[in-house]
Amino acid sequence: MLMAHPVVLHRLIESYTALRVLHAEHGGTDVRQRMDDLAYTLCVSTGTRDVDAALIAARHQLPGARAEDDSAVAT
Repeated sequence: MLMAHPVVLHRLIESYTALRVLHAEHGGTDVRQRMDDLAYTLCVSTGTRDVDAALIAARHQLPGARAEDDSAVAT
């Protein structure tokens, strides 16, 4: 499986997390569509089918990630 560059994964995680907060506060179809696009990209980049699993997998692929990190906790 191809692995996404850590910088790309980091940006995807940050963007998705920021949009999740924005959607929770303001909603809107544009924000939801961008979240769906990022979720799809995260899933493809990590070989997963669920955005929460993709976020966990992406965090574990970042430099410095450890098995005991709280990365397994969905945010």
